[in-house]
Amino acid sequence: MINVVPVILCGGSGTRLWPLSRAGFPKQFLSLTGSESLFQLAALRLSVLGNDTISFSAPVIVTGEEHRFLAVEQLREAGIELGAALLEPLGRNTAPALTIAALAAEESGGDPVLVVTLADQTILNPAAFTAAMQQAITEAAKGNIVILGIKPDRPETGYGYIKAAESSSSTLAVERFVEKPDASIAHAYLEEGGYFWNAGMFVLKASVWLKALKKFRPDIDQATRQAWEKRSKDHAFIRPSKAEFAAIPSESVDYGVLEKCPGCGFPIKMIPLDAGWSDLGAWDAVWDVLPKDEWGNACTSDVLTTGSSNTLVHATSRLVSLVGVKDLIVVETPDAVMVVDKSRSQDVKHIDKQLQNANREEQTLHRKVLRSWGWYDSVDECGRFKVKRIQVKPKASLSLQMHHHRVEH
Repeated sequence: MINVVPVILCGGSGTRLWPLSRAGFPKQFLSLTGSESLFQLAALRLSVLGNDTISFSAPVIVTGEEHRFLAVEQLREAGIELGAALLEPLGRNTAPALTIAALAAEESGGDPVLVVTLADQTILNPAAFTAAMQQAITEAAKGNIVILGIKPDRPETGYGYIKAAESSSSTLAVERFVEKPDASIAHAYLEEGGYFWNAGMFVLKASVWLKALKKFRPDIDQATRQAWEKRSKDHAFIRPSKAEFAAIPSESVDYGVLEKCPGCGFPIKMIPLDAGWSDLGAWDAVWDVLPKDEWGNACTSDVLTTGSSNTLVHATSRLVSLVGVKDLIVVETPDAVMVVDKSRSQDVKHIDKQLQNANREEQTLHRKVLRSWGWYDSVDECGRFKVKRIQVKPKASLSLQMHHHRVEH
């Protein structure tokens, strides 16, 4: 029996999906393609991978301190038991995140296989994902590092690539990793074949990761272990020491370790995945995966269109209507509206940056804010008053606070 610990990395802010994705409610916790959030969909996909030879533990999630209650509540809504929530005091990229997950998995006993996935991706063919991941788990149990490579369907310049060796087997040896190419090189990769998108999904034993990290990045290994040794625990929440964690170099799994593995004593393989994968990195990618009407419009919630085509409209709190437009993204929330040419979706991050520089709350929070005890919605505000609508969960409570210029009641 192969013991498996699923690891879901829940970092990232999704700035290109503003105004729906914000620092306090990033894209992995949004429901963009249905009723479940991307994080919930990731957890649900992993929960069905067990079979007669694969035993799955409850998932370990790595997320920020500010998102802990949001993540736990979404798992509860999805009916998934939490194994542990490892809370990063600040972002240090994926290599330290995976390291604390590996250290936690080792301490739970044995040397489990880690199935590592990001929380902000979508898969349109879950059956194909299950088959590929089960194959990857079997290979990883032998001591291999196994990456899932996405079969490209276009010359994409926004992803890194994996060059795999030709083989009659469905498990391919990784020859090298390639940085994000320009358009001409991406066309050449597509025509040549043997190149796959790197989706950031991989499977390996906890001990294999820690051994590779120690070889290629001993500074990250040592600093992360120091933060882990001084951790604190509060039920399912585990917090590495903030002071020691801040000293860890920021580095990704790919740059820090995986790209150095081919030819260096760590067998690294790739399994092709053709399952309708998308990282939903910008609004045009959301339009790609949503169902559309006969004019190519993808509309969410209360939307009316006439004479409009190839447009995405995401309405949240009111009726949105379009007349005679095409190739637009329109996103409405209670406190912000964004309109962007679909071909310029990547540039939404510049608006997020302007909001951040101006210290505007719209960059961080929605008008409706989730809390451990429920939520509040700021329905009106002026210099001397603020009116909130609140919902308190059964058996939860909140306290009155002191304000210098207004009375709370």
